[in-house]
Amino acid sequence: MRQIELNEAMLHLPELIQQALQGREIIITENNLPLLKLARIAEPGAKRTLGAAQGEVWMAPDFNESYDEWAGDLETDPLHPTEPAKSEPPAA
Repeated sequence: MRQIELNEAMLHLPELIQQALQGREIIITENNLPLLKLARIAEPGAKRTLGAAQGEVWMAPDFNESYDEWAGDLETDPLHPTEPAKSEPPAA
């Protein structure tokens, strides 16, 4: 990674662009504080194909139901746990 002051970068912009195109990152500073980063944008990946994962993903039929609709089916409510019942000491 190369650092260069803004006024110098303005004089050498074509060379800096060529360096960035070759994969080098250039930080442009002003008064030794980072101001800009000149870097190549990553190459785009493979084009996505609609339906490429068809048959690979499964969702339950009740996927969109709200929590309240299915929470009653649970033995315990994980979002609203209740305190365990206090046990009585054994009778003597």
